Amino acid sequence: MDWSKRAAGLVLLAATLPASAQDTSAKMQAEIDELRATVKALQAEVTELKTSKQTVTSSQPTIVAAPKTQTQSAPLLPAPPLVPSESAKSAIPTGEVEPQSLAVESSGAVRQSVSDNPTGASRIDNEAPPTDPELKGFIQIPDSLTKLRLGGYTKLDAIYDFNTIGNNEQFVVPSIPVPRPPYDTGNFNLHARQTRFSLEVRHPTIFDQSMRFYLESDLYGGSSGQYQLRLRQAFGQLGNTYAGYGYSALMDVDSLPDTLDFAGPGAAVFLLQPSIHQAFHVGKTGSITLSVERPASEISTSVPGESVRGTQHLPDAVIAARTEHPWGHLQLSGVLRQVGYDNGVQTDRSTAGGVVLGGAWNLQPDANRTDLLVFSGLWGKGIAHFNSELGGSDLDAVVDSSGNVHPLESWGAYAGYTHYWNPDWRSNLVYGQNHVQESPWLATTAFRQSSYTATNLIWSPVPTLTMGMELIYGIYELQNGSSNHSTRIQGSLQYNFIR
Repeated sequence: MDWSKRAAGLVLLAATLPASAQDTSAKMQAEIDELRATVKALQAEVTELKTSKQTVTSSQPTIVAAPKTQTQSAPLLPAPPLVPSESAKSAIPTGEVEPQSLAVESSGAVRQSVSDNPTGASRIDNEAPPTDPELKGFIQIPDSLTKLRLGGYTKLDAIYDFNTIGNNEQFVVPSIPVPRPPYDTGNFNLHARQTRFSLEVRHPTIFDQSMRFYLESDLYGGSSGQYQLRLRQAFGQLGNTYAGYGYSALMDVDSLPDTLDFAGPGAAVFLLQPSIHQAFHVGKTGSITLSVERPASEISTSVPGESVRGTQHLPDAVIAARTEHPWGHLQLSGVLRQVGYDNGVQTDRSTAGGVVLGGAWNLQPDANRTDLLVFSGLWGKGIAHFNSELGGSDLDAVVDSSGNVHPLESWGAYAGYTHYWNPDWRSNLVYGQNHVQESPWLATTAFRQSSYTATNLIWSPVPTLTMGMELIYGIYELQNGSSNHSTRIQGSLQYNFIR
């Protein structure tokens, strides 16, 4: 009996063991599968984090030398806003800097310029200049969205004048002595005063608009031969609102010719002064800028031995309309101002103003390096203050013997042609004329007209190095018809800090 019970128990145990083993095995397999799924999920998260970190790292600016600018072709469209999107913010791990690109696409070929004045120009939406469409050289400040760049260049000019000229550092035509002096001999000069320094800061804002701060100086402070820092520009721009010290809105910086000579043609509008201006989009290719700028009445008198003081009662008002296309751009600007004087006994004021039309034409818009035609013309009364050659000459207006102020009419134009022989070599041919009306109230030795001609050959084998030779010829004529001329040859060696 006991043996039968034991046998039955053994049979029952033998029947239940496989089922228990199967249950245990199934549970273990489920746990293993669940563990595998967890590991796969963790591996996916690690891969995603690595990819995100690589994206952040690859987007950071580096100090590694960039490829030659000559081999790059980037268009010129407004820069994308630097404000991060909410989705981008959520995808960035805490403590890491959000990747932001300062590259800007362009609708035209990259342009070269010795003086590189376009870099410091105010532009709608803080877009990039045609000389630096990718905004190279910016460094992101750790743990912030602020980017900054130190820029500028060193430039050494070797100058030989075949004739006497009053300015041995810049070819300023009105400094040519008239009549020709008896000591009219050659002169050699060597200087580095055009050396330039700049600091540029860009930052996103809560207004969904980028902020830009720009500070620039050179060594033209002090008299000839001295090397004192001179402030060229110091301004801030939030979106399309500009305020500070810099280029007048009447200027078209992109139409200035590419010369080794710092002065350039006299008919150019070139003025740095305090102002505040606001830009507005007009369609897809246009913009309008309204500006209020510091006034200055530069006035002379027809009464010998008498001096007058210019007075300012209203700011200068400027409007500039611009259109951008792959073939280039056009800009039409106008200024309305008041000129006046006070000599302690009498005072008078008069309305003045003028217009400026300038532009640049890319002769081969689809090429990486395109031949370029730049031009500008100006006309007006009482606008000598804005003229690069006439500013500071008291030729805005003249006071007659009765005490009445008369704004002086002036006009001028220039054109420059740039030809690229190959990506490293280019040449420029520039010609311009500048005029002031004949007036019985002006002194016979006052400015009447000038002409400026320059041609050069420039070599830029790498973006940071530029060398060139330039031949310049100018003629200066006084109100009485007498004139004189001067010829200069100039060689330059320039190293750019960032390219």
